[in-house]
Amino acid sequence: MGILEVALCHSLQPYRGRHQLTDTALRTDEIRRLETLLGHSFADQGLLRRALTHASALPRAPSYERLEFLGDRVLGLILADYFHSTCPDDDEGALSTRLHAAARQSTLAAVARDLDIAPLIRAQSGMDVTASDGMLSDVIESLLAALYLDAGLEAARRFVTTHWPLDLGTLVQADKDAKSRLQELAMKRGLALPQYRLVSRSGADHAPQLVYAVSLDGYGEEQASGASRKQAEQMAASRLIAVMMADDSDSNEQD
Repeated sequence: MGILEVALCHSLQPYRGRHQLTDTALRTDEIRRLETLLGHSFADQGLLRRALTHASALPRAPSYERLEFLGDRVLGLILADYFHSTCPDDDEGALSTRLHAAARQSTLAAVARDLDIAPLIRAQSGMDVTASDGMLSDVIESLLAALYLDAGLEAARRFVTTHWPLDLGTLVQADKDAKSRLQELAMKRGLALPQYRLVSRSGADHAPQLVYAVSLDGYGEEQASGASRKQAEQMAASRLIAVMMADDSDSNEQD
């Protein structure tokens, strides 16, 4: 069974139980608004409902977790192809920096907030969906997977190129406080402050390409390139934050 068949093998059926939510159905006006945002009228509207349903919404009701898994891979492919095509002078490191910035949690959460997705998410009563970058980014990936399954890769690609901030300057500006956040995370964990170092410098004087690395006890080292020291250090800090968040997530799952 292929990945598309696996992702579609469970249909979403409303579950009636003793829980805060009694139904995950979307109203007609909600479906229309979402389809307008996504630029596609769905043949299988159940995909939309599943993509917006958090695991806390209803006991045993299919949630967006499987779609999130697929959407993460679809987004990675779309972004890798986009940057490979539009940035012919970038090396592998520079392309990775762009992809990481465009696929990080804060970027996806910002897209969700711009589109006002939060009111459509089905979650347990009392959960602050709007404040959760993690949930918002998960739902965006799930919606991307739903779009891919219902309409194909080109429809998913149009959604990304329409709503994502794909300019590196914009992405770096959105993450301008990465160094400060990394320092705060280190202090909360009782670690020594992050250490930055210049790895390499290349290119002409008027268009340099700098590679900086940042290291933190217990989390190794991450590198990133940029046209300036500030840009490279910010992107390296952002990468190390992503490593820390992934490590924390793995630890929670093991617990």
